[in-house]
Amino acid sequence: MPEFTQAVYVISVAAELAGVHPQTLRIYERKGLLNPNRTSGGSRRYSQADIELLLRIQELTSEGHNLVGVQRVIELEMRIAQLERELQATRAAAADAVADTHRHYRRDLVPVPDSAVVLYSEARRRRR
Repeated sequence: MPEFTQAVYVISVAAELAGVHPQTLRIYERKGLLNPNRTSGGSRRYSQADIELLLRIQELTSEGHNLVGVQRVIELEMRIAQLERELQATRAAAADAVADTHRHYRRDLVPVPDSAVVLYSEARRRRR
């Protein structure tokens, strides 16, 4: 199976997999919704990621969104996914920092025998 982002499908196959006409793919590309890879000869090649994007576009248009709305929804979904990745990385970094701090505290703690602890007493201090 080709990799998710590897562009292997020609326009007719991509259109069939997405359940649309090849001309629809050209329209989506002109509107900026889709950006397929190109061969050295200029032929369009679509990846599995492109096919999934096409299916999402179809889903949104069937819900009644126009192409401008679809583009905005997809941009926002991509931004949310990016922010979720950043948040996950930040949480991991924070957890690592907390763990490092706790490890540092454990190194600073030294066991002290009970006999080495002397309680402070006002009475002892006055005898001097």
